[in-house]
Amino acid sequence: MTSTPIELPLDRGTRERALGAEKVARIAAPKRTKKRLTSRTATIASIIIAVLWTVPTFGLFVSSIRPGVLVQTTGWWTIFENWGFTFQNYSDVLKSGNGQLNLAGSFVNSLAITVPATAFPLVLAALAAYAFAWIDFKGKDWLFIAVFTMQIVPIQMALVPLLSLFSRGLKIGDVQLFSSLGTVDGSYAQVWIAHTIFGLPLAIFLLHNFIAEIPRELVEAARVDGAGHGQVFFRIILPLTMPAIASFAIFQFLWVWNDLLVALIFASGEAAPMTKLLAEITGTRGQDWNLLTAGAFISILVPLIVFFALQRFFVRGLLAGSSKG
Repeated sequence: MTSTPIELPLDRGTRERALGAEKVARIAAPKRTKKRLTSRTATIASIIIAVLWTVPTFGLFVSSIRPGVLVQTTGWWTIFENWGFTFQNYSDVLKSGNGQLNLAGSFVNSLAITVPATAFPLVLAALAAYAFAWIDFKGKDWLFIAVFTMQIVPIQMALVPLLSLFSRGLKIGDVQLFSSLGTVDGSYAQVWIAHTIFGLPLAIFLLHNFIAEIPRELVEAARVDGAGHGQVFFRIILPLTMPAIASFAIFQFLWVWNDLLVALIFASGEAAPMTKLLAEITGTRGQDWNLLTAGAFISILVPLIVFFALQRFFVRGLLAGSSKG
C-alpha cells in the first residue's frame, strides 16, 4: 500500500523564515539583474550615447546665449575665439508669437496640458490594472486583450473620428453625455481627453504586468483582515506600484510635452502649447534661428528637470519585476 503524504501546517517560525527568504529574494533580484546588465561593453556604449546626446544639446545652449551676428557667422565651438554672451535671445523669443499668444503664454499652456494629461491616464490605468489583475469578472480576459490590441491602432487613424466626436458631442439614446468641445476656443478639455485616450492602453498594460506580480499572500492576508478592494488598492497595491507609476509618468510627461500632432489638431487659439508655437515661429522667423535655439532650449528645460528629478524611480521601475528570485 502507498501512503498519501499529509501536509502539516507550518509553525510560526517556519512561516516567518519563508516570508523572510521571499523578501530577500525579491530585493536581491533587481540587484542581480543590474549586475548582469553592467559590463565594460555596456558602459562604453552608454558613454558614447551620452556624448552623442550631450554635445548637440550643449551646442544648442551655447548658441542660445550668443549674439545673433556671431551665431550666423561662426560656429558654437568657436566660442572661446569669438567671445560674447547675451540673454537677449531668450527675452526676444519669449515675447514672439502669432499675435494671439506669445511663447511665454504657450509655456504655461504646455504645463496646463501636460500635468493633467499625465495624471488622468495614470489614475484610470492604475484602477483598471488592479481590476484586471485581482478582480474576477465575466469577460475579463477578452476585455484585456481588446485593451492590449488598441496599442497597435495608429494615432493618425483616430484623429478624424475623435475630432468629429468633439465637434458633435456624444449622445447615447436620449442621454447627452457631453456637448460640443471642438468649437471651444482656448479650451484644454479636448487635448486632455485625446492624450488620455491615447495613453491609456499602454499604461494599463504596463501597470497590469507590474501589479499582477505582487505576491498573492499580501492581498489575501489583507482580505482576511476585512480590507475591501479600496483599502487593498490604496494601502498595499499603490505603494508597491509607485516605481512603475513613476516610470510611466516620465514617459507620458515627455510624450505630451513634446507632442505636436495632437496639438495641431485639438489645441487651438489661446490653448496652443510651446511645440505648436515654435513650429509657427520657425515658419515666420526661420532666418533668426538664434531665437529658435533659445526657444528650443526653453522647451527641453522642463523635461530635463522632470527626468533627473525622477530618474531613481525610473531605474527602479525598469528593474523591478525583470527577474524572479
